[in-house]
Amino acid sequence: MMRKRLLLLLLVLSFVLSGCSIAYKFSGASIDYTTTQTFSIEDFDNQAALVYPPAAQQFTESLRRLYTRQTRLREVASEGDFSLSGSIIGYDLAPVAVQEDAFASRTRFTLTVRVVFENKSNPKKNFTRSFTAYSDFDSSNLFSDVQDGLLQELIEDITKQIFNSTAEDW
Repeated sequence: MMRKRLLLLLLVLSFVLSGCSIAYKFSGASIDYTTTQTFSIEDFDNQAALVYPPAAQQFTESLRRLYTRQTRLREVASEGDFSLSGSIIGYDLAPVAVQEDAFASRTRFTLTVRVVFENKSNPKKNFTRSFTAYSDFDSSNLFSDVQDGLLQELIEDITKQIFNSTAEDW
């Protein structure tokens, strides 16, 4: 009798659960592809006081790759349904941990990018905003030795922030 009840309960649960489904979108993009089909990203320029020549091109290409990989939008040269432009406005180094001898033991590298976003299908979502990321490194290292690796980390962080604010609507 107990086995029959257990079997019946399992049977009922399997029917109930088979009617339920949970869907996850790992890209997180919340784009209405019926109204938004293209994106354009103008070349970002570098207006920071400290200019590292490859930074602007690396940033622009990383942002383009992210949209290409994470969305079904088609890239166009200009005036896309999603249009992004902007500048690197901050490329800064600052001491963050000072030792007893008044020398910094850690240095903070900060990257700031100003972005102009236009959404042709929903102009209420347009914005001009700055995005910032930073990373600390041991001051015993020369910045020129760690710069490229740190820059890639910061670019990845900021491009994700931008993507979240535009395509994921965060």
